Amino acid sequence: MTEEMAAVFVGSTLRLAAPLLLSATGELVSERAGVLNMSVEGMMLTGAFAGAVGSWATGSPGLGLLIGLAAVMPVALLQAWLSITLRANQIVTGIGINILALGATTLAYREIFGGRSRETIPGLEKWAPPFLGDIPVFGEAVFRQAWLLYVAVVVILAAAWVMRYTALGLAIHSAGVAPRALDKAGLSVNAVRYGAVLFCGFTSALAGCFLSIGDIHTFTEGMTSGAGYLAIAAVIFGNWKFGRTAGACLLFGAATALQFQLPAMGIEVPGALLIMLPYLLALLAVGGLVGRQTSPAALTQAYVR
Repeated sequence: MTEEMAAVFVGSTLRLAAPLLLSATGELVSERAGVLNMSVEGMMLTGAFAGAVGSWATGSPGLGLLIGLAAVMPVALLQAWLSITLRANQIVTGIGINILALGATTLAYREIFGGRSRETIPGLEKWAPPFLGDIPVFGEAVFRQAWLLYVAVVVILAAAWVMRYTALGLAIHSAGVAPRALDKAGLSVNAVRYGAVLFCGFTSALAGCFLSIGDIHTFTEGMTSGAGYLAIAAVIFGNWKFGRTAGACLLFGAATALQFQLPAMGIEVPGALLIMLPYLLALLAVGGLVGRQTSPAALTQAYVR
C-alpha cells in the first residue's frame, strides 16, 4: 500500500465512522440512563431525509441541517414517551419506530423526487484545520472533511467530559444503575431519562444529516442501511465506555472502507464478504465474543416510583 493509498484509507475510515460515532455517543448516554433506544436507525434516517429535503428546498445546507435536527426531535420524544412514560417494551417500540421511519421517508421521497430520482442537493463544505491540511500526502486526504465531522468530534468529547466529571453525568449514571437512589436524592428519574433520549435524538439527527448533506449530497431510500444498529452494537462492543465505543466505530468504519480499498489495491475479495464484514464484527460484539460486557443494571427496566 502506497502512502497515497494509506492516506485515502484513513480519510475514508474517518468519514465512514463519523455517523457511527455520533449516533453511538447518543445511544451510550441513553443506555447509561437506562433506556435502550432501538430507534436510532429510524432517527438517523429521518434526519438524513429531512436534512436533504431542507437543503434542496432552501438551497442552504445549514438550514437543511437545522431542519433535520428539528424533524428528529418529535421522533425522539415519541420514543421517550412510549418507553419511559407508558413503560412499553423498549425493543418493540424502537423497532416499530424504525419501520415507521423507513416507510414514511420512502413514501415522501417518491412523492417529492420521484421513484428513481437521485437528486443532487447542496451539501456542507469541506474544511481542514489550520496546518493539518498542509501535511504532505495525508493533509488533503485525511483532514479535509465536511465541517460537520469536526462538530461531531466536539460533541463526542463534550459528552464524554460531562458524563465523567459533572453532576449531570453522575445523575445519568445513577438513572441506569440505581434509579431509586436517584429518586431519593430528589431528582426525577424520568426527567433524566427523557433528556438522555432527546440527546440521542440530537446526535442521531446529526449523524443522518452527515450521511445525506455532509457526505454524498443526496438522499436514497433506506440510506442508513443498518448504521443505527451498528451504533448500538458499537456501544456493546465498547462495554458502555466512550473510548472503547469510539474504537469500535472506527473499526466498523475501517471494515466498510475496505470495500473500496482492497479492489483499488488489486486484491480480489468477494464484494459480498466485504459488505458483510462490519455486520459480522457487530455480531461478534453482541454475541459476547470480544470480552465480557457489563451493561447498566437498570437498562430496559421502567422505573415505577
